[in-house]
Amino acid sequence: MKIVVLDTLTFHFDSNQPWSFLEAFGDVELYETTPSDEAVIAERCAGAEIVLTNKVPLSRAVLSQLPDLRLVSVLATGYNIVDVAAAAALGVTVSNVPDYGSGCVAQHTLALMLELCNNVGLHHASVQAGDWTRSPVYSYWRKPVVELDGATVGFIGYGEIGARVGELVHALGAKVMAHSPSRRRQPAWQPFAWAEVEEIFAQADVVSLHCPQTPANTGFINAALLATMKPGAFLVNTARGGLIDENALAEALRNGQPGGAALDVVGTEPMREDCPLLGVPNCLLTPHVAWSGLPSRQRLLKITEANVREFLAGEPQHVVS
Repeated sequence: MKIVVLDTLTFHFDSNQPWSFLEAFGDVELYETTPSDEAVIAERCAGAEIVLTNKVPLSRAVLSQLPDLRLVSVLATGYNIVDVAAAAALGVTVSNVPDYGSGCVAQHTLALMLELCNNVGLHHASVQAGDWTRSPVYSYWRKPVVELDGATVGFIGYGEIGARVGELVHALGAKVMAHSPSRRRQPAWQPFAWAEVEEIFAQADVVSLHCPQTPANTGFINAALLATMKPGAFLVNTARGGLIDENALAEALRNGQPGGAALDVVGTEPMREDCPLLGVPNCLLTPHVAWSGLPSRQRLLKITEANVREFLAGEPQHVVS
C-alpha cells in the first residue's frame, strides 16, 4: 500500500522520525512541501491508497485522477482544502483531527485579545526606545489599557475552542455571548447568552471567530457587518482567514472602526506580499501559530495514526462530510 504525506515541513519536526508510524501500514513517501499545482499534486499522489495533507489542496480535478485513493486524512481540524463532496462521489473517505490543540489555540486567542487590550509589545518597544527614562512621571501609556472585566466578548462558533476561550474571558470578568447553530455547549456560569451573528457584531467589545470556513460563510465579515461594530471594538481571528473580506477590514481599520484586529490567519497562506492587511494600523498579525505547541503537534499525529488504523480495520473515525 502506498501512503503519501504532502507537506511534512508544516510541522517543523527535527527529523522524519515522528512519521515512522506510517511504515506499519505501507510504503511511505514524504514530501516536505508540495506546490499548489494540480499536475504536481496528482503526480505525487498517483497510486496512493492513503494521502495525508495539511494545507495542500485536493480538488475535484485532482481526486478524479486518483482511482486507487481510499482515504484522505487531513492533518488538521479544518478540512476546507479538500473537495469533500467530490471525494464522497468518488468513494473516498475524508477524515480530520478534531480537538488536538484546543488548549493551545485558546491560549493564543487570549494572548491576542490581551495584546489588543494591554499593548504589551508597544510599551516594551517604548521603554527600550528610552521613553520611560525621559518621562516626567513614573507612569505613562502610549495607548490606554482596555479592561475585559465588565466587557462583552462575542464568539462566532462555540465549539471546543470557543468554549475554552469563553471560560478564560469569563474568569477575567467578561460577559459572554455566542453564536452556534448547535447550541450544545451551554455553560453553567453566567452571564452567557446565545445570539445571532448580527447581534454579536453590534453589541460585543471583542468579537472572536471560531467557526469553520465553508462556501456559505467565506468572506461573510464584510464592510456592512464591520460597520455595525461598536467604536473601539476588537476583532480576533484564530479560525480561517477566508472568513474575512480583507480589503473591507483594512479599510475599516484605517477608518477606526473596528478599533483593532488581531489575526493568526489570512486568506492566502503563506501571506502574499500584497496582502491588504500588511502595514494597516491597529492590526496585529501572527503567522498561523496558534495550533503549534509541540504537545499539540504530537497529539495530532497520534490521532492521525488512529484514523489510518481504524479506517484499515473497517471502522473509520472522524469522518467529515
